[in-house]
Order: sequence, then C-alpha cells, then structure tokens
Amino acid sequence: PPPTALSRLISVPVAEFATDYWGRQPLVSRAADLAGGLEDLFSLDAVDELVSRRGLRTPFVRVAKNGQTLPDSAFTAGGGVGAGISDQVSDDKLLRLFADGATIVLQGLHRTWAPITDFVAALGEDLGHPVQANAYVTPRQSQGFNDHYDVHDVFVVQVAGEKHWRIRPPVRVWPTRDQPWTSCRERVEAAAGEAPLLDVTLRAGDCLYLPRGFLHSATATEEVSAHLTLGVHTWTRVHLAEALVAEAMQALVEVESQRAPLPLGVDVGESDGIAEDVDRLRDVLAGLVAGIDAERVAARLGRQARAAARPGPISPTAQAGRARLLGPDDTIRLRGFLRPVLVDGPDGGTVIESRSGPMTVSAAERGALEALLTHGEARVSDLGLDLARRLLNSGLAT
Repeated sequence: PPPTALSRLISVPVAEFATDYWGRQPLVSRAADLAGGLEDLFSLDAVDELVSRRGLRTPFVRVAKNGQTLPDSAFTAGGGVGAGISDQVSDDKLLRLFADGATIVLQGLHRTWAPITDFVAALGEDLGHPVQANAYVTPRQSQGFNDHYDVHDVFVVQVAGEKHWRIRPPVRVWPTRDQPWTSCRERVEAAAGEAPLLDVTLRAGDCLYLPRGFLHSATATEEVSAHLTLGVHTWTRVHLAEALVAEAMQALVEVESQRAPLPLGVDVGESDGIAEDVDRLRDVLAGLVAGIDAERVAARLGRQARAAARPGPISPTAQAGRARLLGPDDTIRLRGFLRPVLVDGPDGGTVIESRSGPMTVSAAERGALEALLTHGEARVSDLGLDLARRLLNSGLAT
C-alpha cells in the first residue's frame, strides 16, 4: 500500500514515533530516508503563482523582517476595477520587500493550494489532531523570526534551498494557546543564549518534527529558502476537562434553584457574601460532573473536531449536473474527510451531522444510509433516486 501522510514525514516507524517522539522530542528525517518524497507538495513556483495570480488577500499572506511582522499596508494594494477591495497582495511590493531581506509567510495553505489541501486532510486523519499549513520563504542569509516557541506541534518540510535551525529545550513544557512565548519573554531570551539541543541544517526534502514548546530559530544560508510548517493543534486533557465542565454547566442551568437570584445587596466581590453559596455550589457541580459520561464528552468534542477542519473538496457546478443526470445503475461515494455521525431527529427521522452541515432523512431511509456510511459507497438503486440526489446536492456524497 502507498505510504500514509504521516509515514511520509518521518524516518522511523509510526509506532516508534508515537512512543518515543510524539510530544516528547524533536526528530530530524532526511529526504533519503523518507518514503515517497515530498516534492509534490509545494515549490518556489507555487509561491510565485499564489502571490501574483491567485488574488490572495490578508491574512493569507504576511511579511516579517528583523523579527517583526510588517503592517498589511506594506505589501497590499487595491484590487483594481471591479474588485472593490483594498487589501489584495501586491506582487510589486512583495518583490521589493523580499529583495530587501523580508520573509514572506503564506498562511492557510491548506485552503489555497490543492496538493496541501489533500495532504493536510490526510495527515489530520492519521494524527487524530487538527492540522494547518503555512509556508515561510526567506531570502539568502536572512532570519525571519527570533528565538520563540510555538503552542502547537509542527512538521517542518524544507521545500527549497537550505535553512539552519537552532533548537533548544522548552522553558515551558507543553504550553497551551493562552501561554504564548511572549508571556515568558525574559525566560525565552535567556534560554536563547544557551547552547542548542540541536544545531542542524535542513535541505530540500528533509523534515523536522518539533513538539510544542521547544525554542527555535532558523536562518537561510546562501540561497533562497522555502519551508512548509504543518502545525498540529493537539487535543489535550485540558480539552476533555473543558468539555466535561461545559456539559455540567449545561445541566446546572436546568436546575431551577440554581437560576434563582442571589440576595438583594450582595457584593459578589467579597468572599464573605458568597462563601456559603460557593460551598453549596461546589458540591452540586461535583455531583453533576460525576454524572457526565464519556459519551457526552465525546459528542461535544466531536462537534468541535468537525468544525476544526473541512471535508474533501467538491465541484459545485459539476456535482449539481451529475445529480440531475443520476440513474439507478450509478454508484455514489461518501465524500472524503466528512466525519459523519447519525443522531436521532424529529418525528422518528435521523440527522446526519458532518463537516458539510446537517441533513435530515426519514426513518425509512436510515438503513440505506447506514450502509453507505459503513461501506463508503452505495448503488443508487439501493439508496433510492431521491435520497441519492439529496446526498449529492447536500455535499455528503460524490
């Protein structure tokens, strides 16, 4: 079988990566040791096409120089007649800035470049964690950003040229999104003066895995450097706790006595005035939390997971045409990366919740729908022509 998205990025077996590297330590994988190669994902030609011909707007592009992000006005301009926008990326301005040593950052490439769209979706499925993609294009002998850490894991894929990386141990282990490196700037700056844990040059086709929290900086060498950063926004037990508490709070507001007003004249800023209520509420919440099972937590987080990524792309005009011409001998397939679930709906029906939005089917159609979800495809004659067309026009199938 072809290599998975994850196995294309690492030079060790997936099982070894999971136990020895995931969230724990960096891994440098050389191009010669990677299965399948990575040259199909991105290139300098792709950079030029995106910034000169695709009409990108901020925030899909930003520019940095000497460790500082430049204002949008430094690299954007009006879109011209009929565009009616003022923040379209200007290739002229980018050229001047890049020639003067600035780094171009292409953000959200999983939404703007098809090969990365497909790869990121597959990688997210392999990891079980949401993934995004940015690219950093740095002039020769330039550094885009000073020492810092990220609050998400990254896979760095060197696309062109070379980049010299200096990696140091975390000053804060496994930081969360509300613990950016700027919240401990002095500790980061002090650690940046210490000897690096890794001092390595990445060449085209190499990949570096870097867990969140590890300090790093990178400098281009004697030629233009471009690298992809595949950012992995890891689920943690903090997310489980947030979902658990949210379910308990939802149950709490259903208790009439807990919605009652506090006494007239209460000062909620003084502990003496609320201590008794806090003690009682603590016991109530503990009981509610104890009654929340893993299924309810999973349902809440499942909704967040569906919202964190998009399904595989479809072609709206072509798909609508195929739906009109659909016949009983045709086969339809479940749309990729859809993450569908079935929940009970009104009047005995069923709601399909997925990344393409909800769709309701009748009780009589549920069996055929379950078969489609199980096997990934179904003949139109088994589904019924009406249901098959609705699945196509809802973007649930192709």
